[in-house]
Amino acid sequence: MSILKTAELTKTYQSFNIETVALRGVNLQVQEGEFVSIMGPSGCGKSTLLNLLSLMDQPTQGELWFMGKATSRSSDRQRAELRRRYVGFVFQHFNLIEELSVYENVELPLVYQGVPARARQARVLEVLELLDVAHKQQFFPLQLSGGHQQRVAVARAMVGRPRILFADEPTGNLDSVHGRDVMNLLTQLNQNGTTIVMVTHSAENATYSHRTLNLFDGQVVNGLVSV
Repeated sequence: MSILKTAELTKTYQSFNIETVALRGVNLQVQEGEFVSIMGPSGCGKSTLLNLLSLMDQPTQGELWFMGKATSRSSDRQRAELRRRYVGFVFQHFNLIEELSVYENVELPLVYQGVPARARQARVLEVLELLDVAHKQQFFPLQLSGGHQQRVAVARAMVGRPRILFADEPTGNLDSVHGRDVMNLLTQLNQNGTTIVMVTHSAENATYSHRTLNLFDGQVVNGLVSV
């Protein structure tokens, strides 16, 4: 089953009288259960594509089918509902809320979903144990190393049991050891059934995926199988 499908997906930005084309006519499919990497030089449209696929933004032209539903004309509220139900997101810069503890950061998506308090507690503790950060649950983000912050970010992304997880340069701010830890975590999530779409500059990270899409000047130039 195609969990994501695009047809001639295009995104342009207008600034004064200057039009910048970030994506031009992208056609791709991602099957449920796949782990797909998106690679390409800086400025080629990788993050723009990830924002469109994850329903954080809307295309200028073309269509995106998300879980079989056409979304290019969906309202902000409809896209937000789909994200809430199906999407997890791991950011390069962690994006943890400094004023909240580790536990509270991970719990937050479940609060938005309206999950009852007792069920929230069980699920938060489950993912914190899985990612080996349960002993840090009362710490605040600035008290953690970069590696631990990214583990917490992954925990927050997966606590809602998303069907699809998007990762934007998830190891970009980590050393090689912690970077491999995060990639192993993503691999484990994928093996447990979560579809993953990851933007990366790292050829080594891309080898963890099933398939790599290469972008150049806003277009997919191939979709090679990783070896």
